[in-house]
Amino acid sequence: MRTFGLPEFLFILQAAQWTIALSLIAFAGGAIGGLVIALARTSGNRTAQLLSGGFIQIFQGTPLLLQLFLVFFGAPVLGFDINPWLAAGVALVLNSSAFLGEIWRGCIQAVPAGQTEAAHALNLSYSARLRDVVLPQAFKIALAPTVGYMVQIIKGTSLAAIIGFAEITRAGQIINNATFQPLIVFSVVAAIYFVLCWPLSLLAARMERRHAAALSR
Repeated sequence: MRTFGLPEFLFILQAAQWTIALSLIAFAGGAIGGLVIALARTSGNRTAQLLSGGFIQIFQGTPLLLQLFLVFFGAPVLGFDINPWLAAGVALVLNSSAFLGEIWRGCIQAVPAGQTEAAHALNLSYSARLRDVVLPQAFKIALAPTVGYMVQIIKGTSLAAIIGFAEITRAGQIINNATFQPLIVFSVVAAIYFVLCWPLSLLAARMERRHAAALSR
């Protein structure tokens, strides 16, 4: 039986690169999808509102683990060849799109109505109102909760271990099966997640304080 040592620690640490890569993919794809969802939710089109609302209800109302299973095991049934990388990426992008879309919908609606009314008075088109008036202000409001949600994305990648994606948690499982020292192994795994998430949590809290201070002036 192996004993946990430096090589085992480095093996788990090396897997952090895949956790970070998957988190970036999930955030980038989720940002694109989330913006589309948020704009659909705040548009005047009833069909777009219903479709985007249904999307949010489905992906917020079901566990991420189940979504991973459906993508990974469901795609081959439909005739698509899929690997853990692609399955984890697709599931996390869809899940992140739903949550970011709802976060950003709230931020768009938090922009004072007077701003939109002034844009109407200037006879600006819908796209011009969004580009020049609404979205720049919503962006400032959205910074803190968006950074905070990135922490949830990083922690959510741990579920990808269930389908064999070799990120931090999966690396910990492999080392634990070889060393039978779960307390040490998973303490190291938890410490690495903490190192990844803590700076983002501090940044989000700092942004919230700055935004609150700006509103109080």
